[in-house]
Amino acid sequence: MKAMKSSRSLGFTLLELLVVITIIGALVTIAVPVSSRILHKARAIHCMGNLKSIGAALHLYLGDHDNTFPTLVLSRESKSDDQTAVETVLKDYTESAEVFHCSADDKQLFQKTGSSYLWNSLINGQNVASMDFMGFIKDGTRIPVVSDKENFHKYQGVEVNILYADGHVAKEVQFVVGGK
Repeated sequence: MKAMKSSRSLGFTLLELLVVITIIGALVTIAVPVSSRILHKARAIHCMGNLKSIGAALHLYLGDHDNTFPTLVLSRESKSDDQTAVETVLKDYTESAEVFHCSADDKQLFQKTGSSYLWNSLINGQNVASMDFMGFIKDGTRIPVVSDKENFHKYQGVEVNILYADGHVAKEVQFVVGGK
């Protein structure tokens, strides 16, 4: 008995090809936003880690300077400015200048100014034991010290990360009137 030959060739039909392309398109449509969210979340976490490192460097600085905060400008306009800023004073207390670079800094502020972060100049020269923020907040858990320069993390529903005087970092403003 003779084997029957299939009348169908071994290639794909146009319909099968369209189905495969549609499935791949659907998977890409799902994967791109998910991977984008993961990337933005990773950058936000990296920046929070940088702020923690800046907090540790500030703690070492305070230990060397009678628990008194440095007197710094809010931010330099460029790296060539001769002003005393957070990145110039704390650089000796960090492992690398990269601590001052937020990976979500899409405006290249680190490259231009030397830091992706702002110093709260309202605490300049204050002693940790007698902090006073704007005359009504004395609780270090509510006094911001360093924050992102821009809303780098807007894709996470959080615009800026903030280092507080007690050393904790938060991804939301914890500004409350009152306190100790």
